[in-house]
Amino acid sequence: MSSERRKPYPFDQIEPKWPKIWDERQIFHAPNPGEKNFDSKKSKFYVLDMFPYPSGAGLHVGHPEGYTATDIIARYKRLRGFNVLHPMGWDAFGLPAEQYAIKTGQHPELTTRENVAKFKSQLKRIGFSYDWQRVINTTDPGYFQWTQWIFLQIYNSWFNPKTNKAEPIKTYRGENPDEVRLAYVADVPVNWCPELGTVLANEEVVDGKSEVGGFPVVRRPMRQWMLRITAYAERLIDEIEGLDWPEGIKLLQRNWIGRSEGAEIEFKIDNHDARIRVFTTRPDTLYGATYMVLAPEHSLVDQVVTEEQWPAVREYRERTARKCDLERTELAKEKTGVFTGAFAINPANEEKIPIWIADYVLLGYGTGAIQAVPAHDERDLEFARKFDLPIRQVVQPPGNEDPIGFVGDGIAMNSPIIDGLQSRDAIRKITEWLEQRGLGKRAINYKLRDWLFSRQRYWGEPFPVVWEDGKHRALNESELPVVPPPLVDYKPTGTGEPPLAKAKDWIRYSDNATRELNVMPQWAGSCWYYLRFCDPENDKRFVGEKAEKYWAAGNHPGTVDLYVGGTEHAVLHLLYARFGHKVLFDLGYLSKPEPFQRLVNQGIILGEDGQKMSKSRGNIVNPDDVIDQYGADAFRCYEMFMGPLEQMKPWSMRGVEGVSRFLARVWRLMMNENQAGEWELSSAVQDVDLAKAQQKVLHATIKKVTEDIESLSFNTAISQMMIFVNAFTNAETVPISAMRTFLVLLNPFAPHLSSELWQQLKLKGDVAEQTWPSYDEKFLVEDEVEIVIQVNGKVRDRMTISIQASEEEIKNAVLRLPKIQELTAGKQIRKVVVIPKKLVNIVVA
Repeated sequence: MSSERRKPYPFDQIEPKWPKIWDERQIFHAPNPGEKNFDSKKSKFYVLDMFPYPSGAGLHVGHPEGYTATDIIARYKRLRGFNVLHPMGWDAFGLPAEQYAIKTGQHPELTTRENVAKFKSQLKRIGFSYDWQRVINTTDPGYFQWTQWIFLQIYNSWFNPKTNKAEPIKTYRGENPDEVRLAYVADVPVNWCPELGTVLANEEVVDGKSEVGGFPVVRRPMRQWMLRITAYAERLIDEIEGLDWPEGIKLLQRNWIGRSEGAEIEFKIDNHDARIRVFTTRPDTLYGATYMVLAPEHSLVDQVVTEEQWPAVREYRERTARKCDLERTELAKEKTGVFTGAFAINPANEEKIPIWIADYVLLGYGTGAIQAVPAHDERDLEFARKFDLPIRQVVQPPGNEDPIGFVGDGIAMNSPIIDGLQSRDAIRKITEWLEQRGLGKRAINYKLRDWLFSRQRYWGEPFPVVWEDGKHRALNESELPVVPPPLVDYKPTGTGEPPLAKAKDWIRYSDNATRELNVMPQWAGSCWYYLRFCDPENDKRFVGEKAEKYWAAGNHPGTVDLYVGGTEHAVLHLLYARFGHKVLFDLGYLSKPEPFQRLVNQGIILGEDGQKMSKSRGNIVNPDDVIDQYGADAFRCYEMFMGPLEQMKPWSMRGVEGVSRFLARVWRLMMNENQAGEWELSSAVQDVDLAKAQQKVLHATIKKVTEDIESLSFNTAISQMMIFVNAFTNAETVPISAMRTFLVLLNPFAPHLSSELWQQLKLKGDVAEQTWPSYDEKFLVEDEVEIVIQVNGKVRDRMTISIQASEEEIKNAVLRLPKIQELTAGKQIRKVVVIPKKLVNIVVA
């Protein structure tokens, strides 16, 4: 009993009860068109969290921040009469699960199942109103069957530049469809870690070693599946404008796609038939090109290198293979390179210029070759100075700026065709000159590379592809899902062969055909899950047409109305989801061209020390510990009360305690503890009319909370509810009508407490199924004002009076006040100064 009494209110008894009731009543299930209880008159609202990877560590306090925000919106929209789709699922394939399984010796399927169960129990404990009938898991064959189906749609399509959209491959009139498929195979240089047995992303390589384990990483060409996302580069940039996303995220997307306008220029190679094609945004500097640089991996290197230079070129290539792209392009690093012994011909002046290889030029960007203009490019200048190459100024900067190293616009010089022209005019003229002579053409280039879609691991979706006579072909849709074989040993082979190579019987598809051994990346399942949530039980289609059209409805291009998650997914996840969505839209499977209409990124929650939470710092906060001590509603409300949703903010247990005290005041406003230690409805709660001041604070609270939820300003909504509770705390009677309205307002924030009090007040139905209240402006009009009363300039009293009162009425009312009569008794009132709406000063002798 003593430990219970230390709790601010009996949340430990209240909170376990309500999730069970919600599950039994299924009050958060969103029916699809054609289902029982579907109401076609209701508007829809689709609010979605970025679904989690279920790690063994379970939830940390950062996860529920966004989840609480979306839950408040979901509950609020239901109370506003919307049919709300608010689902949850598990992004469970991928490298982390596989590495954890290798480390522990448990199969990833088993660890995934255990982790999912842990996550689900934690989410239910916090009281989130998810439609648990719609839960999905990317590792479920009933789900990844459709991930594989989507791959087949991409494989069996091409991007028609004339119609600017994807079309079935059968509409392609060329000789070799494999050259244009949106899914294709290519040998591409990758970061290969033999010890881990897999390809690593650039971000996972540090100083030539794997971030995990510190194992050596080399660059090597490997056969990979690629998705032709570059075909959609222009649309991915242009069509982002119709989305309600933060400008910072839009900018990140645009920069990642990296659109550049310029020219492609061809350089002849001296004494050689081959040509070098380069892309430049500054063709006006062509006369300043004094050497060329090829990426070390460029196919032309083998053709043009001289016998004398071959040993140095070979050794340099081997060193480059041990570096990732991030290291190679680091601006601060010292430039390195090797002369190939070959020369190119500058098309502008017929000058022979040397061809070098250098690691700061990447094969995957542009054409893998550059015209080096050291006078007007920082990296080229540094390289030229190191290797004593010519530096020729061809742009005169405005003012007294140093011309060497100047990269801006100016006046063309030392360039006979364009001398004296402004840079923009010079670019146009020399591009036309190149086009007329067949030496170049206008071009648009993108930094975006095609999507590397292969992974050399076990725990992922197998490709629905087989190989026969050295050629790939797609499986029939009737053969889906292709399920990973049950492997006891799924460790990396170390040879470059994926772990699936160990499943000899599974590999053999037929006498002449073998299965693809790579698997898809974790992105594959996570870039379309929002569509499956619309119709998760459909075994005939990845999403039913009626369900998709209903949940995507609205006068905007996006499908999901509100999408909330962290900024760590600001680029790739959003880009990949948009690409896949657009392909399916082009092929007629979807009704909207974009996946997410409104995007909100929640801020990071720091530890109490103001540092990012991490095991090494020992500052991680476990939600279970907070809930044990203060309850789920206090946890939810504190996460929203910390500050604006998008901002970074530090955790504070004292802050949790303060919010817990507020909820205890709400409880005690309506409940009393009797002598036996039992809680019962307070006798102060009565069916009485509200006083004027109470009406005002009630309607001010309705207005403020409504507006703040709409703008996601949850912290200030909670502040207003605190003002409401303070206004009623010392009242002799607590009007039940005011409490009824207040509990509806509180419900999205503190669902357990509001549900329990609703029941204790014996109100009809469930608080979560009520109608959101509306405010009346007439109660918000300021019709009274408090004025200060002074006697001889000193404040002696205050009074509230009608804002319409005349000076004479104010004067008479003040003089009738008992305190003022006492202070002026036996004295002569010489003057009464009235300043309307502010003060009255009585001058006495």
